[in-house]
Amino acid sequence: MLDKYVVPAIKPSLKGAAQFLLARNITADQVTTVGFIIGLITIPAVAMGYPLIAMFFLLLNRFADGIDGELARLSRATDAGGFLDITLDFIFYAVFPLGFAIANPEQNALPAAILIASFVGTGSSFLSFSSMARKRNIDHPEFAYKGFYYINGLAEGTETIIFFTLMCLLPTHFATIAWIFAAVCVVTTINRLVFGYKTLKG
Repeated sequence: MLDKYVVPAIKPSLKGAAQFLLARNITADQVTTVGFIIGLITIPAVAMGYPLIAMFFLLLNRFADGIDGELARLSRATDAGGFLDITLDFIFYAVFPLGFAIANPEQNALPAAILIASFVGTGSSFLSFSSMARKRNIDHPEFAYKGFYYINGLAEGTETIIFFTLMCLLPTHFATIAWIFAAVCVVTTINRLVFGYKTLKG
């Protein structure tokens, strides 16, 4: 919901960072991979009781995710790079709540499991429609910079960063935040199912 407002605002900074890396022969795929590995550090950090450190690595991961796309467009965007980027993104989203479940399984395991399950809905509806949209040459001008057709929803990249950051800032309230985010993801899935089905049907 917020991506179409936030991304244009931060795009100049991301492009500047991408130009810096391009001049040093660093590829988009390298940034994607390193960013993913950095993101995985959030799991042990939260599990061991260091949520603020986890937030630092979370933001680094998301920053890398913004840079790799800009870097790909400055050099040469490839289907392989787009595949790697979206796959590692969804894996990171799914594993991030695990640190909180490990840290306090009694309180956090169930909401973490529900949240991860809700990601299946948002992710599958996103990827399924994107593949069909590409097949039919359906464009989305607001997100022309994306390698995939970017179908809107309440839960997009910006909202995910906000909720994940809140979890790190308020770890004792993880369960409440996770339940709310899961509900947002369910609404997003329903919206994408209805919109996607009607669009493809028509």
